[in-house]
Amino acid sequence: MDELLSTTHPRMFSLQKIVEISYYNMGRIRLQWSRIWEVIGDHFNKVGCNPNEDVAIFAVDSLRQLSMKFLEKGELANFRFQKDFLRPFEHIMKRNRSPTIRDMVVRCIAQMVNSQAANIRSGWKNIFSVFHLAASDQDESIVELAFQTTGHIVTLVFEKHFPATIDSFQDAVKCLSEFACNAAFPDTSMEAIRLIRHCAKYVSDRPQAFKEYTSDDMNVAPEDRVWVRGWFPILFELSCIINRCKLDVRTRGLTVMFEIMKTYGNTYEKHWWQDLFRIVFRIFDNMKLPEQQTEKAEWMTTTCNHALYAICDVFTQYLEVLSDVLLDDIFAQLYWCVQQDNEQLARSGTNCLENVVILNETAPPPTSPVSEKQLDTISQKSVDIHDSIQPRSADNRQQAPLVSVSTVNEEASKIKSTAKFPEQKLFAALLIKCVVQLELIQTIDNIVFFPATSKKEDAENLAAAQRDAVDFDVRVDTQDQGMYRFLTSQQLFKLLDCLLESHRFAKAFNSNNEQRTALWKAGFKGKSKPNLLKQETSSLACGLRILFRMYMDENRVSAWEEVQQRLLNVCSEALSYFLTLTSESHREAWTNLLLLFLTKVLKISDNRVSLCLPPAPCLLHGVVTVTPGRAMYSPLLSLALPQLLKAACSMAPGPASQAAVILWHS
Repeated sequence: MDELLSTTHPRMFSLQKIVEISYYNMGRIRLQWSRIWEVIGDHFNKVGCNPNEDVAIFAVDSLRQLSMKFLEKGELANFRFQKDFLRPFEHIMKRNRSPTIRDMVVRCIAQMVNSQAANIRSGWKNIFSVFHLAASDQDESIVELAFQTTGHIVTLVFEKHFPATIDSFQDAVKCLSEFACNAAFPDTSMEAIRLIRHCAKYVSDRPQAFKEYTSDDMNVAPEDRVWVRGWFPILFELSCIINRCKLDVRTRGLTVMFEIMKTYGNTYEKHWWQDLFRIVFRIFDNMKLPEQQTEKAEWMTTTCNHALYAICDVFTQYLEVLSDVLLDDIFAQLYWCVQQDNEQLARSGTNCLENVVILNETAPPPTSPVSEKQLDTISQKSVDIHDSIQPRSADNRQQAPLVSVSTVNEEASKIKSTAKFPEQKLFAALLIKCVVQLELIQTIDNIVFFPATSKKEDAENLAAAQRDAVDFDVRVDTQDQGMYRFLTSQQLFKLLDCLLESHRFAKAFNSNNEQRTALWKAGFKGKSKPNLLKQETSSLACGLRILFRMYMDENRVSAWEEVQQRLLNVCSEALSYFLTLTSESHREAWTNLLLLFLTKVLKISDNRVSLCLPPAPCLLHGVVTVTPGRAMYSPLLSLALPQLLKAACSMAPGPASQAAVILWHS
């Protein structure tokens, strides 16, 4: 060491002799040699980090020659001498920042892999450790050579010598993860994720190798070793990529993680899934930490949204196994998403809830009841119009959206602009709650009656009115595919209470002209006063569908009395409210709702009608027709004659009133 201290003319005579002594003593028994190398290896650690590059180069090259000689001897099972011998390469790579020396270390290791792979055993850990350090480098040549060699090991060496490399399998996956997280080389990142996907095939094809593997630091049951040493490291490192990387790389990592679950999940034990979803839910935990607003918006709109749909897909695919262990967690995660001030994520939460229920549930699961306070919190937060709702698909479902970078940038710019104006930020949050409220109403309708069923029913009702007849035989094909028949009457009443609370909230807001004007003047929602017409009508329509379906259901005779009372109250309240409306556009918004009401009443059998009427049978029984080519004016029907007459008289004279024809029957 004293010889090497000179910064200008260091002498390397003693260093050369140490190399020679090491070379000639390598034939000693392993126990003796390990004691010698304990001293000499520490010397190489220091010399390899010498500030004089010539000294460091000599040290690394000497290490390379000694290592090649040492590796030729191979290694017996359960010995770890290779790991001790190659440790100086790790130390130098970690401590020496010289690009020349780091490049040299990587080249030395690559040469060992290419020429001595068959003899390497415990040394694989050091090799992957060096490449892990190289993976985060900013020097392209270092990263490229390290990655090429890592890829060679994963694709070829693992294939030929998997039992010898299994001890370092986790290190290999961690190394690939580090390559994926180097933002300077995106192509390498994508290829690294592909190689992690390739590693999953080894675990699937060679589970026995993991079961038979033992080590001193391992106290795991044989049947769980393939999970602890194989699947878990792969899925954990993919989750790290998701949490650390930029959008394109983390999206690819997310896709591959769920691909692996979908492809190999049939081999997973139930308790493995619990470990796995603790990892998966970390994606959402990231958002619960205070971060920059723009990054949070991007994360929610892209990664959280993508993950939510993927989780529901996996849950549906492995329902039999997962329903017992993960259903409550899935619902809790969906509930969290729906509450976020991010429209895309909140809407996706309602859509995924709908998919989970419709695709999986054949009987109501035993879940703890939602408190009235929670229901109040959900339904009373909506205070705005719904014009920003995106259209659903033909079957009335939303699909997992493909979010472009431009969309993300738009979201980010919105956040930046609203941050400067607190009232605009508040308005944006209120609008999202309003949008979600309407989504939840649609979700209830889709769950109870199956997607697109109510939409088809409304179309048929309108067609029947235009034909001047009510088609009593009309039956929507999909009406029994919904969850209605699996829900108890009390559960349906609970949903009904939510719908009516939402309806009454919207009705109160729409009736409060002063509040709407104040919001409009404050800059809320554009050129006209805000309203909740869609919420007001859609919530009531869904509630009426539930009540009329229950009222005609022979299997719910025990609930008929309560249904009848609720039906009378709801209809009376709704029609009384309608009679107070003075705005033509507001009345027009009720067209489909009143058509639904008329048609449902007309389809009730006469004996049921007489039962529900006090004190005399005065229910209107008839049809409503519409003059061809004209929009239908909202017709009126009441369960009591005075209200009906009052309603008929309230219609303004003109084409609209002439279009409505009411036929009587009592």
